[in-house]
Amino acid sequence: MSGGGSSAPGRFADYFVICGLDTETGLEPDELSGENFEQTPLRRTFKSKVLARYPENVEWNPFDQDAVGMLCMPKGLAFKTQADSRDPQFHSFIITREDGSRTFGFSLTFYEEVTSKQICSAMQTLYHMHNAEYDILHIPPTNDKDSCSSIEDCNGTSVSKLQRFNSYDISRDTLYVSKCICLITPMSFMKACKKVLEQLHQAVTSPQPPPLPLESYIYNILYEVPLPPAGRSLKFSGVYGPIICQRPSTSELPLFDFPVKEVFELLGVENVVQLFTCALLEFQILLYSQHYQRLMTVAETITALMFPFQWQHVYVPILPASLLHFLDAPVPYLMGLHSNGLDDRSKLELPQEANLCFVDVDNHFIELPEDLPQFPNKLEFIQEISEILMAFGIPPEGNLHCSESASKMKNLRACDIVSDKRNGNIAGSPLNSYELLKENETIARLQALVKRTGVSLEKLEVREETSSNKDLKVQCDEEEFRVYQLNIQIREVFANRFTQMFADYEVFVIQPSQDKESWFTNREQMQNFDKASFLSDQPEPYLPFLSRFLETQMFASFIDNKIMCHDEDDKDPILRVFDCRVDKIRLLNVRTPTLRTSMYQKCTTIDEAEKAIELRLVKIDHTAVHPHLLDMKIGQGKYELGFFPKLQSDVLSIGPASNKWTKRNAPAQWRRKDRQKQHTEHLRLDNDQREKYIQEARNLGSTIRQPKLSNLSPSVIAQTNWKFVEGLLKECRNKTKRMLVEKMGREAVELGHGEVNITGVEENTLIASLCDLLERIWSHGLQVKQGKSALWSHLLHYQENRQRKPTSGSFSTSGVLLDSERRKSDASPAMSPLRISLIQDMRHIQNIGEIKTDVGKARAWVRLSMEKKLLSRHLKQLLSDLELTKKLYKRYAFLRCDDEKEQFLYHLLSFNAVDYFCFTNVFTTILIPYHILIVPSKKLGGSMFTANPWICISGELSETGVLQIPRNILEMTFECQNLGKLTTVQIGHDNSGLYAKWLVEYVMVRNEITGHTYKFPCGRWLGKGMDDGSLERILVGELLTSHTEADERQCRTPPLQQSPSMIRRFVTISPNNKPKLNTGQIQEAIGEAVNGIVKHFHKPEKERGSLTLLLCGESGLVSALEQVFQHGFKSPRLFKNVFIWDFLEKAQTHYETLDQNEIVPEENWQTRARSFCRFVTAINNTPRNIGKDGKFQMLVCLGARDHLLHHWIALLADCPITAQMYEDIALIKDHTLVNSLIRVLQTLQEFNITLEASLVKGIDI
Repeated sequence: MSGGGSSAPGRFADYFVICGLDTETGLEPDELSGENFEQTPLRRTFKSKVLARYPENVEWNPFDQDAVGMLCMPKGLAFKTQADSRDPQFHSFIITREDGSRTFGFSLTFYEEVTSKQICSAMQTLYHMHNAEYDILHIPPTNDKDSCSSIEDCNGTSVSKLQRFNSYDISRDTLYVSKCICLITPMSFMKACKKVLEQLHQAVTSPQPPPLPLESYIYNILYEVPLPPAGRSLKFSGVYGPIICQRPSTSELPLFDFPVKEVFELLGVENVVQLFTCALLEFQILLYSQHYQRLMTVAETITALMFPFQWQHVYVPILPASLLHFLDAPVPYLMGLHSNGLDDRSKLELPQEANLCFVDVDNHFIELPEDLPQFPNKLEFIQEISEILMAFGIPPEGNLHCSESASKMKNLRACDIVSDKRNGNIAGSPLNSYELLKENETIARLQALVKRTGVSLEKLEVREETSSNKDLKVQCDEEEFRVYQLNIQIREVFANRFTQMFADYEVFVIQPSQDKESWFTNREQMQNFDKASFLSDQPEPYLPFLSRFLETQMFASFIDNKIMCHDEDDKDPILRVFDCRVDKIRLLNVRTPTLRTSMYQKCTTIDEAEKAIELRLVKIDHTAVHPHLLDMKIGQGKYELGFFPKLQSDVLSIGPASNKWTKRNAPAQWRRKDRQKQHTEHLRLDNDQREKYIQEARNLGSTIRQPKLSNLSPSVIAQTNWKFVEGLLKECRNKTKRMLVEKMGREAVELGHGEVNITGVEENTLIASLCDLLERIWSHGLQVKQGKSALWSHLLHYQENRQRKPTSGSFSTSGVLLDSERRKSDASPAMSPLRISLIQDMRHIQNIGEIKTDVGKARAWVRLSMEKKLLSRHLKQLLSDLELTKKLYKRYAFLRCDDEKEQFLYHLLSFNAVDYFCFTNVFTTILIPYHILIVPSKKLGGSMFTANPWICISGELSETGVLQIPRNILEMTFECQNLGKLTTVQIGHDNSGLYAKWLVEYVMVRNEITGHTYKFPCGRWLGKGMDDGSLERILVGELLTSHTEADERQCRTPPLQQSPSMIRRFVTISPNNKPKLNTGQIQEAIGEAVNGIVKHFHKPEKERGSLTLLLCGESGLVSALEQVFQHGFKSPRLFKNVFIWDFLEKAQTHYETLDQNEIVPEENWQTRARSFCRFVTAINNTPRNIGKDGKFQMLVCLGARDHLLHHWIALLADCPITAQMYEDIALIKDHTLVNSLIRVLQTLQEFNITLEASLVKGIDI
């Protein structure tokens, strides 16, 4: 039946509940709470029942019996005897409903004597059975006499002490059982509820009966105490004294009533900030403690400090024992696990730890996931928090005496600091007061004392004057007031970090162009925030954290909220408060809002926030009706010392008929307003479709945020797991799509995949999140966990299996591939292709000494497979070993759902469409074997070649230096530090021997780990007197794209070339055999070359290709200018080739003679001529044996670098030498064409062109 009105009245509490032992059903062992039977009967868990609840039901918050029963007593009933300690324990809990709204529970568990004879004798029987079993197992065989005499002593000597301590003898022991009283409330007034329950319990245990029957007090709290309105305080009566609660107004930080102090004492600042970072990046977080209340306090504090963001995933601060399978969830979660205080952390079987943050609350210890980025300005932030804590007398390193293993911790301390320095967690400056604190506790105490006496007391004295007769006025005790103060100060400091960091976030919000409806339906594909532009404004050190944070669900939901609420009234309360703060900062910040600096801005809002709370506590706004006698029959409400009575349900089940809070016959629309208002005050009820849409659209785990605590049949568990599987698949689809678009950049975007702003977010962030997703998939439904990385452990099993049976099919197939490969490739020389082997790729990773952990190895392996475009193929091969998968995974695991697995591999296949260098670019210091193949021309006897060749390979990261090549060896492998993407090869010889002429077609270089193969075309002679007389050439390479379908073409040149001149990527053999182009084609070539360079500089840095290719490649600037100078070039008919360089040298001589004769046409012209001569001379004087075309290439590159090309063209067009060496039709003699050429080249002036070292080696201009 319903209590009171029909819509949610503003009542302080919805239900009063009693849980405990149901004497009717007796002792039911609670199988779900774990293996009970090795335990002695007193240590076992038995099912607890909800014994009573008042009222029976309220509409606005239907009673969830299973959830309440399970969370009031998460471990079931506990029995004790008079020998055990039986202090009452308080804890709070949360119940999250389907729609995401929450109800809070507060429960006090105490022990009552068992009066039922049946229960006592049942317990005795269990003990007899247990001891009999125990004796069979444990008594050593002895001779008869002894065993006879030791029978009554059996409980003593042979059974361990612990056993006897836990024993129960009906004749001499009193049996106690746990019982719990609980309030279910709509808002989390933790302190007030705790007092209510403690006073009720005290009334039952004190020798004097309470002034009124208990029913009066419970009736009062259920029906007569209202919720305080926003921004007001309320006073009501407990059994023995007044209770006060206060609620922040809508312009303050939301209600939060747990003691932050406790979290910092338990964990210390450093750990809290690290845990906070993990939560913001949505890692899986597992809290571990013996105390339910500690789990709750840490979880609620961490999520409250995230303001204005909200945790979007599974949130179960107290995980009942029967729900342990939830740790399997392959989604981010924040859960609390109860420890029994005996087992070590190592006993804990956690399904996955690759991205788990494990917090051992009682032992001041936290295990972080690998490569956790630093929170921006972490040191200054920690410093600011520490100062506040010290003002309240709390040492920043935490109060070790409140954690269970202080001594263990002290030993850990010093070595931690050393490793912290190594990890760069703590700056090196020893004067940092926080550093000192960590290393020396006495200094810490002193400092705390100084601060305590100096700083905070002054503040308090000042306050004392403002409210002169404070004792009469501040209605709560000093201690409680200090808790309020510390809470608000710490929360303001945390909130201030986000207001500073996201002060101008609104600028980057992308408002949807279409109407709301279609926006909702395409929510997944939409980008709602311009991440790239936002990040480009941020200081460098913030990026590792921010680029990952912008990818989280909580950030996405925050921005969604922003997009949905255009008008102020509609705004989510949290957003309203945040926006209001951001506006203030923007007013204060005279700095340009776009340029962010990494200057640390301390929090300035503390005093104002504290004042608001103090005012509420000094003058209480509302006082509730006092408890009064109820209309009870005589003899009801009897008092029996030490027992919580069975209450009178008739008086408690219905509220008063006329009561200004409960009677609401107002029209429905009014009620909706009320509902909305409650929403606005941080209750998060769904005020209209908005929340629902956001939930549906954005939340993968919308159905699994809170497990249904009631039905735990296998089918339900299977269904939950099914939802996980679907969620993982969806996440995989979105991730792959996002990464592809990110990679394909603008082109894909222009074809309509997503928006432009998607590019530029660090590729690393996306790959890291893909690795996290893979780890989650691989740890879903694991049978037994081994090592921290589920993926790596699976790979190791696979490797082991393969080594046992080497004749597996996978190898033979690749063998076949090799043979067919060979036959086809006889036509032209080629490298033998790399064998595709999952095991070989694993070995590469295992050989990298820098990677120490399993998680690191798995990530490196994923990166390598991505770069080789084999990720999907490798994983498919790994999963094709069905026996292994069956051995390692439970039936419901993602990896055993065939359709989903297929789709998942299919999504990963799409990565093969783009080139990733995510392995090469990350592991920059490792040694990599490179394989070189030099292909000389077949026609012109390479075999007679007598000189000693050498080669030097350059990449984006470094170069090899000169490598001597043994004569007549055209293929070799060498190892050197990672060169990055390869760019150029310098090849040459020492001109020794009789036949020192060498015609090289091309050079191939392959990275033996990643399989990337580069081709460097040449097609020119190396030798004095041949071609342009060059002994060395710089070749520009391009990455060969492999076709995974046709692997065989992977490492081979294009099919039969017609002649060397056709594959010229480089300069010609001689001017005559180059196909002649007309002026229009030449202009077009120049335009395209310049355009290529311009485009290069307009791309975000991360997406730029190789500039060397654009300058010296096939259709690069050098070859285009070469066409210009060859157009109309008079070449002598007989045998002698003339090169452009010859013309340039003549021009140089001409200008030098002019200069000596001092015939100076004009100042400007003179500087141009001088610079031209200087460059030509420098290139001619280089010690390198570069041929004439090589010199021309150098001149063009240097001219482009120093923005001189257009000057030189103008200069040469007017040079008398030009008139001699060019025919009249030549492009260089046509003034209009030359002018347009100059204009095109001028566009390069705005770019800062840096040349690769190999292009300008040996020239210092």
